[in-house]
Formats: sequence, C-alpha cells, structure tokens
Amino acid sequence: MFNIGDKVVYPMHGAGVIESIEEREILGQKQKYYIMKMPVGDIQVMVPTANALKVGLREVIKYKDADRVLNALSGEQSAMNANWNKRYRENMDKIKSGNILEVAEVVKNLAHKNSDKGLSAGEKKLYNSAKQILVSELILAEQGTKEEVEALIDEKLGIEKE
Repeated sequence: MFNIGDKVVYPMHGAGVIESIEEREILGQKQKYYIMKMPVGDIQVMVPTANALKVGLREVIKYKDADRVLNALSGEQSAMNANWNKRYRENMDKIKSGNILEVAEVVKNLAHKNSDKGLSAGEKKLYNSAKQILVSELILAEQGTKEEVEALIDEKLGIEKE
C-alpha cells in the first residue's frame, strides 16, 4: 500500500516519511512494519502494515491543499461546548480522525480560547499536540522548515511574536 519514501500521516502522531518496511518480532509475533521518521520531535514510529488503514494512516496533503488548511486557521472560532470535559473529548475526536481540516479547527479554536481566557493544563497540552500534528504535515506538504511553518500558522491565527 505505502512505499519507502512516501509521506504519510499517522493520526495523533503527525506526519512523517516511511524510511523502511521491516519485519520485526514483537511479543513473539512476526509482522511487517512501516518505519516512519517524524520531522517534528525527531522520533521514529513503527506502524504494522496490516493495520495501516485501520489506524488511519494516509498520504500527506498536496502542496496546493496546504493553502486551504492555512486559510482554515483564519477567522472566528467555531462553536465549542461550554463544558470543559465534553469540549476536550470533542477536540480529541477531531484530532484522532486524522482529518487535517479538523485538526486545524481544533488549533484555531483553542488558540482563540487561549487568547481570550487562557487554557487549562489539559487543553494547553491538547492545543500543543494538535499544533505539532499540523506543523508536521505542513512541513511535508509545504517543504518549509519547522520555524517557517510555525510562523505561518501563528500569522494565520493572529498570534503576535513575543
């Protein structure tokens, strides 16, 4: 399904490049894994090839689609649940979906909430995770550096540099 060199997104972890496909034995079971190198955090992730579709592994968006994602960061926040617990779960579901536009919506909404009232520790962690997932995919779609992509996102969100 995917090949070495493919740029893919693993929901909840972000985007990376498949460096190799290897057979490994884990807990006494041999199976093939995609070995992904992630540009943000400089980590390596292993995804069983047999479960790739089930876990939501997909191709990185194309360059032309990156503008649509960046533009989704502009404007007013969308309606969010007033209950912290429900809002957190709804945002987590959006991130788990692997849909980059939903991840962008979470980033935008939490950035607005942060500038208005501040975020709780849990929501701040969720915001940072969602932003890193967004950054990793845009790096691979835009061919920009981490700093350039973060600056683009902050600009669209209207976040001032300190």
